[in-house]
Amino acid sequence: MSQSLVFDIKRYAINDGPGIRVVVFFKGCNLHCAWCHNPESISAKAEKMYAPAKCIKCGSCVGVCPEKALTLTKKGIITDTDRCRLCGKCADICPTKAIEMSGKVMTVAEIMDCIEKDRMFFDKSGGGVTFSGGEPLVHTKMLIELLDECRQRGIHAAVDTAGNVATKTILEVAKRTDLFLYDLKMMNSALHRKWIHAGNEKILHNLKVLAATGANIIIRIPLIGGINDTDENMEMTAKFVSDLAGDKKEVNLLPYHSIAQNKYMKLGKPDDFEKLKEPARDSLISAIFIFRKFGITASIGG
Repeated sequence: MSQSLVFDIKRYAINDGPGIRVVVFFKGCNLHCAWCHNPESISAKAEKMYAPAKCIKCGSCVGVCPEKALTLTKKGIITDTDRCRLCGKCADICPTKAIEMSGKVMTVAEIMDCIEKDRMFFDKSGGGVTFSGGEPLVHTKMLIELLDECRQRGIHAAVDTAGNVATKTILEVAKRTDLFLYDLKMMNSALHRKWIHAGNEKILHNLKVLAATGANIIIRIPLIGGINDTDENMEMTAKFVSDLAGDKKEVNLLPYHSIAQNKYMKLGKPDDFEKLKEPARDSLISAIFIFRKFGITASIGG
């Protein structure tokens, strides 16, 4: 049975598909969005997160570290990254959770056990499980095993993806998935490459192919002020979505926020955080009207 690195399992989620859901966040992504609100999801390796504001400078972590990689200073704990082996003993002993590990190896059975705990909420709310990340489709074997388990147990399964994978992977996953939450960033490939470090040709192609299968798809668009919330990009996006095969797709507009800045600090990567702008209210209203013009219902959030 497969195993993969998971950085979080969120229970009682209501924004990642219908009903009350469990969201499984896989670690590792093949894109690098400038506005990523889960920076701990990007690396496919385990990472240590440290919050100086929570640290009471007790020194417990220093004493337990087998590699002597930690030093207690006036500013808090300093980690020698060359010596640290990410064993997690410092996080286990930290009384205030100032040190946390992001990334835990889990098996299909372990993840299904977590999902089954909320089964009663699925039945009453029409919920289920959503596999997210990171990019869950880079964990193909594990994801397919989980989806097969969910289907056998009658659990509604959604996959949150940016679609930047081989088309055959999308098609295999589509056979087992009840709902796709498909992220669509922007239509101009050059701008897509600038802000996301990859072109969008594969993403757009896979969305067309997926729609042609009759898959249930909700389009999710992160809106960043002055970058992809322009009328030009919204017009191009609405036209593309309206031309997809099948019924008109629901569109969720997700306004950018800077709440992730603290996560970059915890990862020791403050310089990786880009101070971008939230979209103006006028931009959100304009986007809704543009999609409506193409016969598509767009809403804020989701």
